Amino acid sequence: MVAARITINGKEAPIAPAKPHTTVLDFLRERGLTGTKEGCAEGECGACSVLVARPGVNKPTDWVAVNACLVPVAALDGQEIVTSEGLATAGEPGTPPTLHPVQEEMAVRGGSQCGYCTPGFICSMAAEYYRPDRCAQAHADPDLDLDLADGSDPEHGPNGFDLHALSGNLCRCTGYRPIRDAAFAVGTPTEDDPLAQRREQSAPAPVATAYTRDDSAFLRPSTLAEALRRLGERPDAVVVAGSTDWGVEVNIRARRANCVIAIDRLPELRELHVGSDRIEIGAAMTLTEIERRLDGSVPLLAKLFPQFASRLIRNSATFGGNLGTGSPIGDSPPVLLALEASVLLAGEDGEREVPLSDYFTGYRQSVRRPGELIRAVRIPLPLSPVAAFHKIAKRRFDDISSVAVAFALDVEGGIVRKARIGLGGVAATPIRALATEKALEGKPWAAETVEAAARVLKAEGTPMDDHRASAEYRSAMLGQSLLKLYAQTTEAVPS
Repeated sequence: MVAARITINGKEAPIAPAKPHTTVLDFLRERGLTGTKEGCAEGECGACSVLVARPGVNKPTDWVAVNACLVPVAALDGQEIVTSEGLATAGEPGTPPTLHPVQEEMAVRGGSQCGYCTPGFICSMAAEYYRPDRCAQAHADPDLDLDLADGSDPEHGPNGFDLHALSGNLCRCTGYRPIRDAAFAVGTPTEDDPLAQRREQSAPAPVATAYTRDDSAFLRPSTLAEALRRLGERPDAVVVAGSTDWGVEVNIRARRANCVIAIDRLPELRELHVGSDRIEIGAAMTLTEIERRLDGSVPLLAKLFPQFASRLIRNSATFGGNLGTGSPIGDSPPVLLALEASVLLAGEDGEREVPLSDYFTGYRQSVRRPGELIRAVRIPLPLSPVAAFHKIAKRRFDDISSVAVAFALDVEGGIVRKARIGLGGVAATPIRALATEKALEGKPWAAETVEAAARVLKAEGTPMDDHRASAEYRSAMLGQSLLKLYAQTTEAVPS
């Protein structure tokens, strides 16, 4: 097997002698590329972001920003990355390099003070700069800070720059206004821009990897069958996709694995099919890929995506990973429960379909058997027309939820014909609000019904007190969420 290698700023480098758990961040800094910084080591500050060439949605290649602190460098075997140092264009000998347009705007608009966070901001901004479908916004006004009745969108600039691209980047001294000004001032890539030209060529293909150092191994099988075989041989292996959860364990808790099996590039786990009666989403597709491929066609998912961590995390996180960890406060399970989704579990002896409502069995436990992998998530069609996702957290974006509530309702002739409600953060597992669903179905979509059902919803689950919220607060937010849904949707529901 060919030795593991990675292309950094156009130059190939061997991954050895890095250990299998070594992050891209540490690997780069050890090579002198110190623009990439460690701030939190949890994927929350963005000081470490770099660009990765990945298969594109609208072009053969997309430049995608990811948290270098979470990704094992072995996971990028055969792949291509660009750091903040690689964005500028080298000048003639003896002359300084020419700044990248994003770097130039950050400099002239005062977007950097101490500079610690700046390289990460620049890489995230560069990913958005090269987004192929970015286009001018007719109603955007960079001088307006509030949501306006005239349709102005404060989160998109006149140049189409989506500020959600920076939702995973934190700055502690500059202030966000000059950074936003820089983002809203960048133009479009020129025809001779080498990174823009690179989008027209295919992204590096996945490389089968068997990287071993000091009795630890990082394995990247090339097929699902091989992955299942490897998992059967190494039942102690840690399975990773985007490493957004495992990377935190490695950094913060110093956890190490004798064997890691990466499944994020398995073709069988990266397919998306939309049929007449269902949508099937590969478990290893990133949330950003799903969001852009579906393009709002599943409204409840469209409401989830902007509230799921940050763009940097969504560029790596997957439904398979979010369900596989079994966290009771994951954001996707309540939404998928409301959508009546099921999971397809693949093992060496075949595949089985399990309704998500039957999948979780206890705290971080599920019906998934040893040796099985989540291959896909299946959502039945048609979709319920009334949909909402309420995430109660201390920050508007990029935060862990205290309570998450997802609604999917069919209301016909003023009557609730069907109600599906998914809850997170109120029990040891994500749950369906079955009693509340029963209290709504067959009843008029009216204030009296909703108020009675809200009292039922307050009693669902077994919420607990912790550092994020009290049990009383969680219960109150459950009831309030249904009242909020009614207030938001009454005018839009046919009577």
